[in-house]
Amino acid sequence: MAYVAKPLAVVTGASTGIGLELARIAAQRGYDLVIAADEPRIDEAAHTLRGLGANVTAVEADLAQLEGVDELYENILTLGRPVDLLMANAGIGLGHAFLDQEVEAWQRVVDTNIIGTVYLIQRIGRDMRDRDSGRILITGSIAGFMPGSFQAVYNGTKAFLNSFSFALRNELKDTDVTVTCLMPGATETEFFARAGMLDTKVGQDEKDDPAEVAATGFDAMMNGEGDVVSGWKNKLQTAAANVMPAGMLAEQHRKMAEPGSGKH
Repeated sequence: MAYVAKPLAVVTGASTGIGLELARIAAQRGYDLVIAADEPRIDEAAHTLRGLGANVTAVEADLAQLEGVDELYENILTLGRPVDLLMANAGIGLGHAFLDQEVEAWQRVVDTNIIGTVYLIQRIGRDMRDRDSGRILITGSIAGFMPGSFQAVYNGTKAFLNSFSFALRNELKDTDVTVTCLMPGATETEFFARAGMLDTKVGQDEKDDPAEVAATGFDAMMNGEGDVVSGWKNKLQTAAANVMPAGMLAEQHRKMAEPGSGKH
């Protein structure tokens, strides 16, 4: 019996955390997958997801580089199928004082979170617009609403993505392509270990469940919503950020992210 192709979902940053949970939901909802990450564990994720009945193409590529995005896109083209869902979730963080960070470290945050993400969205988004169909989910963050003392570059990249998502959504308002921005708070992933923030208050505090965050974002995308903040505590924090002075927000963030602010 010939294989009947399912709709196709593309998920970046899918080896662990929110990205893996987004891919899991898509597989459970009847989508085949193209998943990407910059580490070999993407193949382990693919094995797990195939167990849910999905056809899965795993791409290990550096999405901080335009060439890495091109590699992912070429893998998608070889399938000869349209992308129905794009979940642009790849992102990295970086803790500590900005002036103490290596140029290569903060540049990689910018290149991964902004350059690679925007380039991938443009490449796949053009195809969606041409056929007037598709859904895009961008993983922003509530961090984009506040100046991120000791996480300055990361918060800045998320502020960019939050803003970019609303702008792109407006540009596509007369099409059947939707853009949704998922804005999580601190989530129980490997983010804080990779960012060197395990000795901070935010690194040690209880965090949100990535499966719940992903479900919130996936449902919002399928409903065509413009944005969604996951978790009631994060909703309160976002509301407060809209009215508090920037200097006060920066000081508040310092208490959470300054090295050594965690429990001893």
